[in-house]
Amino acid sequence: MTDLRAALTDYLALRNRLGHELADAARVLPRFVTWMEHEGQSTVTITAAIQWSQQPNARPGSVVGAHRMTAIRGFARYLSGLDPDTQVPPPRLIPDPQRWRPPFIYAPADIKALLAAAGRLPSPRRAATYQTLFALLAATGMRVGEAIRLDTTDLDRDQGVLLIRQSKFGKSRYVPLHPTTVDALHDYADRRDDYQPIPGNASFFVSLTGRRLIYPTVRDVFGQLRADTGIGAGSAHQPHIHGLRHTFAVTTLVRWYRDGADVAARLPWLSTYLGHHDPRSTYWYLSATPELLAIAADRLEPIIGAAVPQ
Repeated sequence: MTDLRAALTDYLALRNRLGHELADAARVLPRFVTWMEHEGQSTVTITAAIQWSQQPNARPGSVVGAHRMTAIRGFARYLSGLDPDTQVPPPRLIPDPQRWRPPFIYAPADIKALLAAAGRLPSPRRAATYQTLFALLAATGMRVGEAIRLDTTDLDRDQGVLLIRQSKFGKSRYVPLHPTTVDALHDYADRRDDYQPIPGNASFFVSLTGRRLIYPTVRDVFGQLRADTGIGAGSAHQPHIHGLRHTFAVTTLVRWYRDGADVAARLPWLSTYLGHHDPRSTYWYLSATPELLAIAADRLEPIIGAAVPQ
């Protein structure tokens, strides 16, 4: 095994533990490493990334080249900490013509149906775990990886907060919880020890085998429940588990707009709560749904109208 391939194995394992989807990376990067090995190259460079990303089967105008480059860029960022000669391709070096895809926003009835279906899973232990996990994602907008990395000591029942340790960008934060969410987590925590976690496993959520949940399994369970309930059937935008995070953000913004709140002043609160690097990432949600755009337009119309000479 070459050093590059060994590094790829470690990189994919790390992404998996952090709860990232591996669909593109696990499919694209092994092919890229094989090509690098065939070319006798051991260090990722921008030139190599472009050459491979634009192979003949990446047709002009398709998303193939952009998706390849995105996967390579993530791998290169990881490699740069191991090999200082690694070159990290800049963002949007190969434009993605379909880069922005509107997320599926779950209606309250969708979430209710999803949680009811989770509660009907054959194993009572599995049902309690996934019903609590998916309810937590919907109620807080947490990343999936953050939720499955929670330990039993991360829930402060008295203060009603969760500690999210070393999440994206290496930052930790406290997430305040609604009292009903605290009660639900408290109830699951009291039952957790009866689920016989393996010795030394401090994970808050435990699998049937007593181990920490892993992202691929969580994603597959969610996908099966979504299919069973028919959520999003016929929708132009396929529902994904990360849509629960989008839904939380959009719902919060819609409520603030409808209440007449100063959304610009509150947006940093939401950014901090969601664990965004800065409010610019949160602004993306303003264009996530037509409803948000319409509400924002209604709020701006009196201001714009007053500024236009009559």
